[in-house]
Amino acid sequence: MRLSIAIAATALAFLILDAIWLGVVAKDFYRQQIGHLLAPDFRLGPAILFYLVYLGGVSWFALAPAAAGGDWRAALLPAAILGFVAYATYDLTNWAVMRDWPAVVTVADIAWGTVLTTVAAGVGAYLAQRWG
Repeated sequence: MRLSIAIAATALAFLILDAIWLGVVAKDFYRQQIGHLLAPDFRLGPAILFYLVYLGGVSWFALAPAAAGGDWRAALLPAAILGFVAYATYDLTNWAVMRDWPAVVTVADIAWGTVLTTVAAGVGAYLAQRWG
């Protein structure tokens, strides 16, 4: 039960925070930096697949150990590491192979992925400990 609460709360926090980041806070930043690389229309299918796969990773590496140990703070470091590694993999690969991939996007996106994953997992683990 505790892990289910953690996963649901983490997913909700992740989706809300990422929607605010992508749709409001950094929308102009990404358009200015990589707008010429963006698809004309948002593709919902791949986005859903990303969130499912990524939430699975967060659940396995951060939420499950925190739920088993009973301390929500145990999710924070694994979540931060996962966020850093996952977003760095994506952004550094793009920077290495794409002609017009700006370094500033790499730095901003890796920082965002690290913070987003840590905060979302922290919220999920905390709520699971409190309500589970």
